[in-house]
Amino acid sequence: MKYSFIIPTLNEEKLLPILLNQIVESEIIEKYDCEIVISDGGSTDTTLEVAKKYTDQIIQHSRNNRQTIAEGRNSGANISSGDILIFIDGDIVFYNLNIFMQKVENTFNDNKYLAMTCYINIHPNERIFSDKIFLSFYNWYFRILNNIGVGMGRGECQIIPKEIFDNIGGYNQTLVAGEDFDLFKRIRKNGKILFDKNLVIYESPRRYRKYGHTKIFFSWLLNAISVISKNKSASKEWEEVR
Repeated sequence: MKYSFIIPTLNEEKLLPILLNQIVESEIIEKYDCEIVISDGGSTDTTLEVAKKYTDQIIQHSRNNRQTIAEGRNSGANISSGDILIFIDGDIVFYNLNIFMQKVENTFNDNKYLAMTCYINIHPNERIFSDKIFLSFYNWYFRILNNIGVGMGRGECQIIPKEIFDNIGGYNQTLVAGEDFDLFKRIRKNGKILFDKNLVIYESPRRYRKYGHTKIFFSWLLNAISVISKNKSASKEWEEVR
């Protein structure tokens, strides 16, 4: 199998190099036949210059309208050549990328699952007590949703075979927020999703620090309810936080 890391970006010059360095230095590119695909939403900083140091698989949004992250992920998938699509955000890092890839390979060789996701946390160097409570609850909650047949996975890490992704129609590009939940909800209707609690990726705490956990909780809740009931996002725009 071939694997495609699909990374939507928008002004990620500060954190993107950390992620790309980790992928390259882990030597999994050669070991697992991986490619890195950057789908840029129209960055005005040096994100594209950074990306070009690591990959030539780059697609850039050039229209005047604001691109949704769903559109960015779909654009990246369209130019990818992998059998397995690994959607991640530009501000994450892996706890252990080699173990991560071993688990992904084993999971999709078994053909028991249509998609998978993992535990998302804040790096211990940046984590505060409220992060631990908030993310422990949400990771537990998302795991339960997948087990009972609802389907849930955050866009920070969604792993899907290309055939399944294409058959389901990819991400709903009209959704400003909740596109990750919507995709896994549709996939779960057709088969099982693995939430692997033993695999960990770390996300940046920047959004939690700017808005606080309470505001983010209600934002996620309202968007989830709106996607379920109206098939549209409650948020008018997902603000860039850098």
